[in-house]
Amino acid sequence: MKKARTVLALLLIASAVLGIAACKPKGAAQDSGKLKIGVSLPTQREQRWVWDKEGFEAAAKAMGDVEILVQIADNNAARQQSQCENLITQGIKVLILAPHDEGAAKNIVDIARKAGVPVISYDRLVANADVDLYVTFDQFRIGYAMGDYMANNLGSGNIVFLKGDPGDSTCIPLAAGAKAAMQAKLDSGVYSIVLEQDCMDWEPSEALKHMEQALTLTNNNVQGVIAPNDGTAGGVIQALAAQGMAGSVIVTGQDCETDAIKRIIEGTQSMTVFFNCREMSGAAWEAAVKIARGQDPGATAVEDDGTYAVPTLPFPVTQITRDNYHEELIASGFFQESDFR
Repeated sequence: MKKARTVLALLLIASAVLGIAACKPKGAAQDSGKLKIGVSLPTQREQRWVWDKEGFEAAAKAMGDVEILVQIADNNAARQQSQCENLITQGIKVLILAPHDEGAAKNIVDIARKAGVPVISYDRLVANADVDLYVTFDQFRIGYAMGDYMANNLGSGNIVFLKGDPGDSTCIPLAAGAKAAMQAKLDSGVYSIVLEQDCMDWEPSEALKHMEQALTLTNNNVQGVIAPNDGTAGGVIQALAAQGMAGSVIVTGQDCETDAIKRIIEGTQSMTVFFNCREMSGAAWEAAVKIARGQDPGATAVEDDGTYAVPTLPFPVTQITRDNYHEELIASGFFQESDFR
């Protein structure tokens, strides 16, 4: 009798286990057992952020034994925080965070820190948060490359000075670099800034609106535009084209987007600044894996986040014009000739 009861109990246990398995939703996520690293990006609306995402995914695939979890905030700070909280609950060991809003993102760093998850600030530095590592291009140098091109190619005239999103801390060194390169001409009065405005969320429509305003204020008397990236440069050029001025006004940019290079070849955009997103995202991924495994991520500099000196891994930038785009972008293999047809 005792043996029969034991057999019956085992059958009941087996039945319960099978019942639980049967109730599990089809396609439910399985834990891979791999080391997990989370990546939070602000947007995919700009080509350079698409390249960053592709770079992270390629680096993860090449490594093989580490799982990547990617979230896109679509330029929404609250959504980014919610997504990062979700990544943390999924058991990530390191968070790579490219913040939409560097001030608001401090909350994300605090949440990660409480959960014991190190944070790498990617491209944009989270303010006053003491992140574990900052991986970036030299924003001051990007701005300086823009201002330097203007100073070397425009003798005198009225300048429209546009900046990126005011919640993006990279805009501060970017603008400072551009002005530093033009400072002598600004001080002497050779250059006059007739309009200086932020472009919310880096939107081309914002740049279009501000450029239209500047052209109205000056009766089209504008000779140069510091556009903070290629997207906003496109908006500026749209406004210039409406007045028959596209190609006659110097317009800067950065990010080296395909459409920007086409405009440079056509002569409507004067320059852009190239930085290798694929290389930087790969380096950030490797640094995250090292941190997760208790190794030195290899910082070579420090950056002030407003309160703390943050270990930093900086990358170089290159000024791109119609004279050197083929050598720098096509011969290097980053682009193909067919990309610009």
